[in-house]
Formats: sequence, C-alpha cells, structure tokens
Amino acid sequence: MKDKAKKKRKGPYEAFFKRFFDILFSLLLIVILSPILLTVAIIQKISLKGPILFCQYRPGRYGKVFKMYKFRSMKNTFDEKGDLLPDSQRITKFGKVLRKTGIDELPQLFNILKGDMSFVGPRPKLVKDMIFYDKEVVENYTARPGIAGLSVISEGRTTTHWDNVFKSNMEYAKKITLWGDIKILFKTALSLFKKDKQGILVGDLVQDYYYADYLLRTGKINQEQYDKGLLMAKNVIAENGTVTYMEELHNKEESKEEK
Repeated sequence: MKDKAKKKRKGPYEAFFKRFFDILFSLLLIVILSPILLTVAIIQKISLKGPILFCQYRPGRYGKVFKMYKFRSMKNTFDEKGDLLPDSQRITKFGKVLRKTGIDELPQLFNILKGDMSFVGPRPKLVKDMIFYDKEVVENYTARPGIAGLSVISEGRTTTHWDNVFKSNMEYAKKITLWGDIKILFKTALSLFKKDKQGILVGDLVQDYYYADYLLRTGKINQEQYDKGLLMAKNVIAENGTVTYMEELHNKEESKEEK
C-alpha cells in the first residue's frame, strides 16, 4: 500500500508545509484554548464519573491504528442486562453543547501535534468499519485523518452516506493543496452553525452509522463475514497494528470486479 502511495508526486505543501502548519497551529491553539480545555475538563470531572476524555482506537494514515481523543459527552449507563443504553439516553445536556459546538473534538489538537491526525483530512472512522473497506479505498487511505474533511462540508458530520465518504476521501488524497485545505476549513467552520441533516435517503435505504452493519443489512456480506471482520478488528486494535484489505470479508463477485 505504501509503495503505491509513493508513486504519487507530492507538491511542496503536501510533502512538507502541511505537517509544519499542523505542528505550528496545533501547538498555538492548545496554548490559546487552554482556558477552555481546562474549564471543560473541570466540568466533566464534576458532572461525570470516570475519565474526562473518551479515547478510542481509529485507523490513521495507511491504516495504522492510533488512539483518538475527545471530551466525553455521555454517561456510562447500563441496562439490567449490563449493556450500555442507547446514545440518546446517555448523552448529557453539557455533552450536547460540546458536540454542537465541536468543542468535544478539541483534544484532537494533541493528536495533530503527535502526527496521528491533521487539521484537514478524511474523518477517522472505526477500525471495525475500515476492516471491511474495498481494496481501492484502503489503498487510497494515504492522508492523515483530519478534524475537517470533504464529507463533513458536503452533508454533515454524522449523516453522509458511505459511498460519498469513500468518494470524498479518495478525491482529497489525489490532490492535497493549501488552498483546498483552507476552503475545507472555512466551510467546516460555517457548518458548525448549521444543523446536520437527519435520515439522508439513498434509494430506499437510510444510511447506517456503522459500515459493517450497512453491509450486513444490504446483503453485501453474510453473518459469518460480519462476525469474522469484527474479530479481526479487535485483534488489530489489541496488537496496535495496521488495517489492510481483507479479501475474505468480500464476496467473490466483488473481488473479481476490483481486479
């Protein structure tokens, strides 16, 4: 996968200045926003039991797994069976404010500083999603995931259909420019003042939040492939490994089309 990425000729911005700006501005914003970060951390500590941050493993550049940081917006409330209650029942009022304003994602500035993420790039999905990605999509996952991305400004942070997510990510990876990143950042800032669309319809189907669930529901994979993929995802996380294309998680017909 990396060998194919090397064939792409990078401009000065993508090769050097993009990472330089990420380090410079993430460090600057951490200092400037430190009062907000500290205030939110104190409120979280008082209002929520447990850790201040929500940490979750996500696939990064070339599928390499990293730990992404966010402010917690939900309580760890369980039902009688010991299962977590639905998100809508666990999110706090303060958590809703954090999500609506995007403040919940400010800890990702530390991910940017570390080099796990960038200000602009494909939104980081779950490992259990990427484990089912098609070969072309995996091979084009060559950019650092970002806080802002093309899919975010097109339809919203939570409602973009998977086909549009893949299209946007591959489109971005093919041509990374300073002006392109500035436009995405500007449009993302404007989108914070708009409500995300809910229930975007694609044909007769409403988008599933998890890609694996979408594939299973639409019959693109069977239950055995679904269970096997989730187990593979857990192993990748446990080993702090890298997500690669898994042919066995795709039907033979789809594999032939890719070739």
